[in-house]
Amino acid sequence: MPSEQPGPSPQVAAPPGGPLLAVAKRGAERLLWARVAVQRRAEDWRGYAGSRPVPSSVPVTGVLRTTAMWEAAVAEARHLRLPLHRDLPKNWDALGAVGAVLSLADDGSRSARVMDAGSARYSPVLPWLRLYGLGEGSGSLLGINLEFGDPVSRDGVVFRHGDVTATGLDDGSLDAVTCMSVIEHGVPVEPFLRESARVLRPGGILCVSTDFDQAPADTTGHTAYGTPVHIFSPEEVSELIATADGLGLELVGDLSTSDAFAHEERPVHWQRVGLDYTFILLTFRRR
Repeated sequence: MPSEQPGPSPQVAAPPGGPLLAVAKRGAERLLWARVAVQRRAEDWRGYAGSRPVPSSVPVTGVLRTTAMWEAAVAEARHLRLPLHRDLPKNWDALGAVGAVLSLADDGSRSARVMDAGSARYSPVLPWLRLYGLGEGSGSLLGINLEFGDPVSRDGVVFRHGDVTATGLDDGSLDAVTCMSVIEHGVPVEPFLRESARVLRPGGILCVSTDFDQAPADTTGHTAYGTPVHIFSPEEVSELIATADGLGLELVGDLSTSDAFAHEERPVHWQRVGLDYTFILLTFRRR
């Protein structure tokens, strides 16, 4: 009987930032997941995991308007004993996404099935959800990224190669999709939204954050991760919301007021490209 031949290996994208940065990220990843594993077991033994409050300082849909807002998110994450992302403003949208998953997609049993689209193994959403008790079911916490190769498991969370516009998952198989600071890096928005709508169950949620500015600076000539740097404008966000709505994804929250996109400061600084801007977090519910 002939042996089965292995299929072709996935075409893995080059690690963003080059090999030295990739090594640093792997070190951060190992430290993070070692902490999560030890902390989770200690908290389970003490009974804290089940009583940890749901994050509440970040709205499920909104604009990061000031430095004080991400500082408040960092303070809340520390209070909740959640390991911080070292790029501190990124804790703002991660905390909002985790709060949305826990309050809108999970029924309290901590059994929600969640995919982090365009994931990084050192980013906070999946580790934080693990510390809240999600991920006990096989494959219920998943991170996909084109730069991943063979599947890797970290404390029960699976990270594998995957395209956010063609995940290969079954229809309606997820309770939540998160996608933090990814779509500005050349992701085709409509196919991504369509795929997210397909894999979500009715009532499931999609949480998306992206670089944003009410009056974006000119980014001509700036590139990162192999694509031109892009900062979303209010018009582009409104178009994204309209596209999502047409695909059965209804915005949770209200961005229709005259000052919905306003921000008093540009509290995010990207040193590598010398740009100041902010973040926007959008949460959608699948009809």
